Amino acid sequence: MRRGLALVTAALVAAVGCGAGEKADLVVKGSPPATPYTGPLGIATTTLDADTPQALLAESGAAGRALECDGEIAGGGGPDGWSADDGGDTPEDGLRLFFDMLQPLLPHSGYRVERAAGGRVLYSYDVAGRTKVAVVVAQDQKGRPGWGPETNASCDPAELPASFTDSIGLEIWTDRDGHRVPTTTVTSHAGAEHCGWEKAHFLGTGRGDDYRQYVRDPDGVLEPGLLTAPYDDDVRMPADAHDTGYRYGDWRLWLTEDRTTAYVRTPDGVEAWPLAKKAAACK
Repeated sequence: MRRGLALVTAALVAAVGCGAGEKADLVVKGSPPATPYTGPLGIATTTLDADTPQALLAESGAAGRALECDGEIAGGGGPDGWSADDGGDTPEDGLRLFFDMLQPLLPHSGYRVERAAGGRVLYSYDVAGRTKVAVVVAQDQKGRPGWGPETNASCDPAELPASFTDSIGLEIWTDRDGHRVPTTTVTSHAGAEHCGWEKAHFLGTGRGDDYRQYVRDPDGVLEPGLLTAPYDDDVRMPADAHDTGYRYGDWRLWLTEDRTTAYVRTPDGVEAWPLAKKAAACK
């Protein structure tokens, strides 16, 4: 997975590590999506220096075109090279190599063969009969014998099952109607225990150049100078703040026009989460 979810992915890898896989079967039998992808599997890719859905689509070839997202494509890339000794004997080996090589924060089980043609196989991870993760594996590429990953693409994690996003510590917010909100709009997660940050909390909004990270740090565990202001657990809601409609449990997110502070309404009052000067990453 490249671009798109890079900031979210980096933060979560720091928080929960790379163990996003379940113990169930990587590939399962069953019906493909109701409207399987019928286009070519070998589509040339183009790398663009941008963090946009259009760039992700250009970089992810057939995998990106096989998605059936409710929103926009959120992650993807390719071709993903493998060494002469890495290629597998079967397409499933090639899919397994994708997870071994890239360690993506994606479901590690429940994929189905959606289509096979011309030395390539398209695997899809489906939710309610719609493709949310797609991986194209190829056989015997130049200098790379055997099966390995060629392109991959994924919808926003909010479109994946709650059982998966909960398992990796990704907090999916909802709107006023209870619909899961894309992580490129808002998302949050607890800090990493191995860095002593477990009592801190991070909230991100936007994507690319518009990405902002706010921090709840009641015990002051983060390094000095990271935040633009101190965290405050009891403030008066500013008159110019507006309710975004985004909720996570008992939390309600309010923002002002300048977005320098995230105001989180709780059953106990209002907390002020300051903006981080740069995205915090536990190493």
